[in-house]
Amino acid sequence: MQSLRIPIFYLLLSLSTVIWCLISLVVAVFLPFRARYRFVVQTWCRCAVWLAWHILGIRYELHGVESIPQRPCVILAKHQSTWETFFLSAYFEPLSQVLKRELLRVPFFGWAIALLKPIAIDRGNPKAALKQLAEQGHKRLEQGAWVLIFPEGTRVPVGQIGKFSRGGAALAANAGLPVLPVAHDAGLYWPKEGWGKTPGTVRVVFGPPLQAEGEGPRAIADLNERAFAWVAQTQRQLGVLADEPVVDGPAKV
Repeated sequence: MQSLRIPIFYLLLSLSTVIWCLISLVVAVFLPFRARYRFVVQTWCRCAVWLAWHILGIRYELHGVESIPQRPCVILAKHQSTWETFFLSAYFEPLSQVLKRELLRVPFFGWAIALLKPIAIDRGNPKAALKQLAEQGHKRLEQGAWVLIFPEGTRVPVGQIGKFSRGGAALAANAGLPVLPVAHDAGLYWPKEGWGKTPGTVRVVFGPPLQAEGEGPRAIADLNERAFAWVAQTQRQLGVLADEPVVDGPAKV
């Protein structure tokens, strides 16, 4: 039965993507940023999460919601699958996400995303990417948007965790804002590789906001290490991380 549900899910997701992007390109340009985000991203991502729940059987439960700050800050989230991108983009609004600038060239999808003030970086040029993240990220925070960063830089399979880049911690520290660490086990049900999906309940855990203690590179490194330690420990508590699985990720930002 699941083998039939998966192609149905992707068919509906693809149709919703094309239709919603076309509508958004016409309507969104007339909306202010916050309303534009709700119309373009939040609605579509909620649709994707709904389809995953009702067609694939991928449900979710939330823990630590009371820890989420009232003021937008930098979100440092574990990256295992596409599911958490959909979920976090639907849950927080408005939200600006770090992504490869090449995605903005994708017909329809990229054009619609470009309307939402993403932080589009050149990952082939780490120095330029860090500068883009610092400048554009700070501006988004000042505009009242959450900034979502996957500090591992790529999706890392269940059972492993990539080293955290310092870009997110530096952005938060320089803005005088905390980072909000997020752990989850979405990769158990929506794996990094392949089309296969498994019914189950994703556990999403929001950690305590972590603030830089002091200023300068040492304070940023310490903040990054504390965020990594919390995510790693929580992944272990969720049962999806072994004791020695840290891998080098491609992230430089």
